[in-house]
Amino acid sequence: MAMDAFSASLMADKREIIFAPTVYKFQTFAQMAEEFQLNERDVVLTNEFIYTPFMKDLGLKCSFVFQEKFGAGEPSEAMIQTMYDAIPYDSYDRVIAVGGGAIMDLCKLLGCKRPDSVHELYYKRFPVVHEKDVIAIPTTCGTGSECTNISVAIVKTEIDGQLTGGETKLGLVSDDIIPNKVCLIPELIKTLPYKPFACSAIDALVHATESFLSPHRKTITSEMFSEKAMDMILKGFQLIDEKGQDARFEYLDEFVTASFFAGIAFLKAGCGPVHGMSFPLGGTYHVPHGESNYMLFGAILRYYDRNDPNGEIMKFKRLVADITGCKAEDAIGYLCDLLQRILPLRPLRDCGFTEADFKSFPLSVEANQQRLMTNAYYPFDLAAEEAIYRECF
Repeated sequence: MAMDAFSASLMADKREIIFAPTVYKFQTFAQMAEEFQLNERDVVLTNEFIYTPFMKDLGLKCSFVFQEKFGAGEPSEAMIQTMYDAIPYDSYDRVIAVGGGAIMDLCKLLGCKRPDSVHELYYKRFPVVHEKDVIAIPTTCGTGSECTNISVAIVKTEIDGQLTGGETKLGLVSDDIIPNKVCLIPELIKTLPYKPFACSAIDALVHATESFLSPHRKTITSEMFSEKAMDMILKGFQLIDEKGQDARFEYLDEFVTASFFAGIAFLKAGCGPVHGMSFPLGGTYHVPHGESNYMLFGAILRYYDRNDPNGEIMKFKRLVADITGCKAEDAIGYLCDLLQRILPLRPLRDCGFTEADFKSFPLSVEANQQRLMTNAYYPFDLAAEEAIYRECF
């Protein structure tokens, strides 16, 4: 894939690590509310199922808004515009995001100058200007979005400036949308049902892995965060594999911290083709982000191992072996088998993938996901992308 100017600028970035937000850890939301003196000029974007057990009885004066009011699923152009209309820009001074990746991404936008249109913003034809403080509090253990400079949305697809009639996911990338503060509160993860928990934790593992394998952008420091995130997540998965799904409740602090570490890693080193190739899957068939990444993860690791087995993928396999106790030569197979026991893998056909998608998805990826595809450990072309989709079908 030819590299666009934005991808080239990311590779030219000389920063060793990007650690922008101040990070706090609390046992309860009430402790956080007291620390930050939440008031009537604060808007809290969350979900009602999080608000009811953790916030409803605190008597806070801030404005609570539920994401589900704007529509179901992941952020889209329509959802973002509905949110803008519902929360006037002059009605708040500070934004508190309490939720998963969708809420994190929405609140990053609430902290910025309002655009002429959401579509123009995501296609980089409107400037990103940070104007209001954002406090990010994740309630999943996978997104890492609480500390990153990206907001992802489902947008109308363009190829060469022309709308195609389809949709894909695009990431709006700017250091101006990194939250000002992050609060890790493991208690908030308790409400997460098992499947969303597993999908989010696998997503964090993908973040750690893709940043670890980044061929141009990773640094010694980002690699340290990648390795520690993988260590914590894989040990947590082994605990669940041994003791059952409820074992996650004794390891929530580690899972939410590992997700944050993985976010720090990919903020600098970037993600890659697992994300790039999953974005049209999520945009077209609305497969949850963590699950769509999981659908492609094993096949892309095997592609790397076939094509360049002696580079960083070997170092990755040795790391997995050291963490889990398997043999390095068996590491990718062991990892895929472990994930299968954590969450059974669905084939692409189960989400509606069609024969036509084998050709159209690679074209969409090539047109819209240069930032991710140029960060591949081993290069992809249209044929290689089609082969991955067919393997996962």
